[in-house]
Amino acid sequence: MSRPITIRQIAKKANVSIGTVSHVINETANVREKLRIRVLDAIRSLGYQPSQLARGLRRNQTSMLVMMIPDVTNPFFPAVIRGVEDVAFQYKYRLVLCNSDNDHRKESLYLNEMQSYRPAGWLVIPSVDSDMATHFSAKTSGPPVVCLDRQAQGWNGDVVLVANEAGAYSATRHLLRMGHRQLAVITGPLHLENAVERLNGFKRALSEANVPIDANYIQEGRFERSSGHVAAKRLLCMLPRPTAIFACNDLMALGALLAAREVGLHCPDEISIVGFDNLDFAEFTAPPLTTVHQPGYQLGATAARLLADRIVGSREAPQRIVLPTELRMRNSVAPPSG
Repeated sequence: MSRPITIRQIAKKANVSIGTVSHVINETANVREKLRIRVLDAIRSLGYQPSQLARGLRRNQTSMLVMMIPDVTNPFFPAVIRGVEDVAFQYKYRLVLCNSDNDHRKESLYLNEMQSYRPAGWLVIPSVDSDMATHFSAKTSGPPVVCLDRQAQGWNGDVVLVANEAGAYSATRHLLRMGHRQLAVITGPLHLENAVERLNGFKRALSEANVPIDANYIQEGRFERSSGHVAAKRLLCMLPRPTAIFACNDLMALGALLAAREVGLHCPDEISIVGFDNLDFAEFTAPPLTTVHQPGYQLGATAARLLADRIVGSREAPQRIVLPTELRMRNSVAPPSG
């Protein structure tokens, strides 16, 4: 196996000093164009590939951004990741992805281990029981961190979210306008801020319409299909049975649609169902799912731009950016039968 090409070999081939080669590679000083071209020609002819990790260790910072996501199988997150990656590439950063599986212990392990790779910054979508606030507050210095999609408990730094409460409010108002008065909700984990906000939007719409809230009609899920299925099964076996279910994400709405079929109910004639996310499959369910659109790509891109500003030295107070949502009405909602 051939040995790696050294800067000394490049300098010898280009007939320049080692310092000149270093300045060209690291862009640390202006080099006369004639010399710069000679160095670049030597690099190409020798096939030199600089070690990004070694360069990062010298600078105490690589060009790497680390992004933590809670569930790589959730189809909402690829759009968020794409928004982050597009902006990172534009700013000449490279993205490393870590999947916590919604396990705060795995998340903590990644946070500790990836620190040794000297990332330029962090983008974190917290796990269900995340203690990222404790992890990063214990660091007296280090790369900037942006929290997105969910705000971890105790996190007071930069955060980019969507208008969760407003989106849930609009979905619930739609059900009320269609004549529903026995409304149920399947929430996300209620120690996550976005889950609490969506529940608050649901409650606010019912309160303004003077529609009482039955505590049994509030079921807590985990933002995954199986928990939506189990919660919907419980709801659909209650007497009186709710005429509409607001599932606080599309995966749980998918589980609710399955539960309705299993108990022999037709959606929307006998049960109306609304989701939250507007995932690609929402148009192709049977029936097509009414849902709240949240801008996943813009969420990731906005967070990445904020992080890039922090990396180059922005010292503004921590920002809380909230992106708007929009109700997409399809065929899973109808007036209550009877």
